[in-house]
Amino acid sequence: MPLLLPLLLAAAPLDEPPAGLPAPTDTEAPVDWDKEFGVVRKERDPVTGEIPLDPYPQADGNAGARPFRGEGMSRAFGGQTGIRRITDRTLDLSLADPRIKAIFAEHDMVRLRRTLFEQVCYILNAGCRYSGRDMKAAHKGLGTTHADLNALVEHLQQAMREARVSFPAQNRLLAKLAPMDRTVTER
Repeated sequence: MPLLLPLLLAAAPLDEPPAGLPAPTDTEAPVDWDKEFGVVRKERDPVTGEIPLDPYPQADGNAGARPFRGEGMSRAFGGQTGIRRITDRTLDLSLADPRIKAIFAEHDMVRLRRTLFEQVCYILNAGCRYSGRDMKAAHKGLGTTHADLNALVEHLQQAMREARVSFPAQNRLLAKLAPMDRTVTER
C-alpha cells in the first residue's frame, strides 16, 4: 500500500497548472487552426450552394462513357425523375456506409449530387448534358481504391433494385460504367 499512494497522488488532477505554464482564462479566444495552417475555405455560391471550382473545359465527353442510343434505357430507369431518385439514393447509402463515407467528408455534396445525376442522365440518354469535370480530374487526390468503388457500385445496385429497374437494364448501365474504374481509382 505505501507504494500505491504516491502513484495515486501523482495521477490526481491538479488544481493549478504546472509551474511555467500560463493558466487558461475564460476570456481567451479559441485558436483558429484553419488560419494558423493557411487553410482557405471558399464561400458557397449563394444561388447554387456549390463551392466554386477553377475553370475547366466542360464537355459531355467528360462523363466517361458515351450515351445509349434511343430512349429505352431512359424509360427503364424512369426518366429524369427516376434517375435523380436513384443517384440521390446511391449517395445517401454511400454517406451512411462506414467503409467509404470518409471519401465524401470534405466533398461538395451539392455539386456531386448534381453532376452524378447529370452523368447518369446523359449516359442513359434521358435528355441531360454533363457539366462536370472529366473522371480523372474529378477523382484526383481522393485515394479511391477498387474496394471503395465496389462499395459505391453496391449502393447503385441497391438503389436500382429499390427503383425496380430490370436486371438486364441494370447490367447494361454497369457495363457502360465499368471501364471508368481505371480512371477513378488511384491505388
